[in-house]
Amino acid sequence: MEKLSDITLSIEAKLNKLIQHLENVVNENEALKSKILQQQTQQNELLEKHIELQKQYEDLKIANSLMGSEDFKKETKLKINSLVREIDHCIAQLTLYND
Repeated sequence: MEKLSDITLSIEAKLNKLIQHLENVVNENEALKSKILQQQTQQNELLEKHIELQKQYEDLKIANSLMGSEDFKKETKLKINSLVREIDHCIAQLTLYND
């Protein structure tokens, strides 16, 4: 009978160790999920900042070329032409809407 009692105690001890290990793994998993979410948020913020800085850079190139710099004149002309086409398209849409 003592052997059965020893086996039961051994099983209980091992089961308690497994439960403790499971709790540790679950806690670690939750911490990692939280860290992933934090990293994704930070990545999105950096991406938005990058896009904004890229836009500012493009605006500065255009302003620089308008001030007489030869470096970005071609790009500025292309941007202006693109804007003119957009305006023409809007005018055409308004004309269709008014008719």
